Amino acid sequence: MKIDQIYTGCLAQGAYYIESEGEVAIIDPLREVQPYIDTAEKNGAKIKYILETHFHADFVSGHVTLAEKTGATIVYGPNANPKFEAHVAKDDEVLSLGKVKIKVLHTPGHTMESTTYLLQDEHGKDTAIFSGDTLFLGDVGRPDLAQKAASMTQEELAETLFDSLRNKIMPLADDVTVYPGHGAGSACGKNMMKETVDTLGNQKKMNYALRADMTKAEFVKEVTDGLLPPPAYFPLNVQMNKEGYASIDDVLAQGTKALSPAEFVTVAEATGAVVLDVRHEHKFAEAHIPSSIFIGLDGQFAPWVGAVIADVKQPLLLVCEEGREEESVTRLARVGFDNVLGFLKGGIAAWKQDGQEVDHLKSLSAAEFKASLDAGHQPVVDVRKFSEYQAEHVVDALNIPLDDINSSMSEFPTDKDFYVHCAGGYRSVIASSILKARGYHNLINVAGGMSEIRKTGMELTDYVCPSTLK
Repeated sequence: MKIDQIYTGCLAQGAYYIESEGEVAIIDPLREVQPYIDTAEKNGAKIKYILETHFHADFVSGHVTLAEKTGATIVYGPNANPKFEAHVAKDDEVLSLGKVKIKVLHTPGHTMESTTYLLQDEHGKDTAIFSGDTLFLGDVGRPDLAQKAASMTQEELAETLFDSLRNKIMPLADDVTVYPGHGAGSACGKNMMKETVDTLGNQKKMNYALRADMTKAEFVKEVTDGLLPPPAYFPLNVQMNKEGYASIDDVLAQGTKALSPAEFVTVAEATGAVVLDVRHEHKFAEAHIPSSIFIGLDGQFAPWVGAVIADVKQPLLLVCEEGREEESVTRLARVGFDNVLGFLKGGIAAWKQDGQEVDHLKSLSAAEFKASLDAGHQPVVDVRKFSEYQAEHVVDALNIPLDDINSSMSEFPTDKDFYVHCAGGYRSVIASSILKARGYHNLINVAGGMSEIRKTGMELTDYVCPSTLK
């Protein structure tokens, strides 16, 4: 028996490859399915099952394409009602895979179709659970995402999740391995551990939600406390996962179309496409296409695209580093942004050579930022999360988290220059690009963010609640 965890850091997501006696099951595959096919072929094996733990909200699964390419059966747990051909398994149903068995454990609560897959070895011993978003390491799945679909409140879903954990997962042996659907950094939970594999016994000790003496009321209160609003693209991803989507091959063919500067302009004007610049933030600051939005590939790319560009159907045009075009289109497709219309051939250099207008982002170092504030007050906007701001921030800085920027435009000053910073310089450039695209040109980015500001000896404070910029 072979078990591989395929972990994708950008999404903090775990997919799984299980093989026994030439038969393979893939659990929660990513959109780009060829690596799974290649691995099975290399091993002389055939993909038999594609097991979906639930209708994912934070990424588009590769289940539909993988089934089309391999003939494998898509499997969901009870209560699923997909619009494509799939096997909706019964609770406790057992699937055979070579010499091993996979038992379907219906564990509703995160969503009502949420399912955990229990792997039993050739001797019938419980070996591992693939828990999707039901059980994470250090946390459990948030119970607020499926309220509309389930016609239930988040409290009712949390009560259902409590029962699922107590009745289906916690009775399993302590030596069972837990393979979760997500790790730290995912918006599907609150307090996930950085590790991606653990034993159930350790989770019973470490995970607040698995306390043996915990009441249902305590569980509901703790699991619903502090939930942040989910990104706007989540329900759109659920819809794609439930109803189907375009082939990744077609998405790549369209998105990797090389466009000259003149063609780029023509397509942008004809379609209203957003120009998405995915280069490093320093290169964006030096020169970029006016009104383009920066979200760099080398940060938390896909989640931030989904957070600030709400509509997955929005036409996009890309500005990339040479050789990273296919990567850019693939990573956008992972979260349902399939409408990429091409990329700028030759990048910004070609754009300049063609005589097209360029813009730049005014930035200064942390030392220059401190000197400027020491010389006379100018407004400061901190775009980190509230929890980061609460722990430590520049005196009198206003906190407008990047997640909220589209609904908070009126809070930025229009009559004077202001500084924008984050933790390391990535989010502040995203924020600055959005502001500039909306007509705010009176901003100055602080390069390196708080990590560099701390080194200057500038006075910092913990939580104070300023109501306005001073």
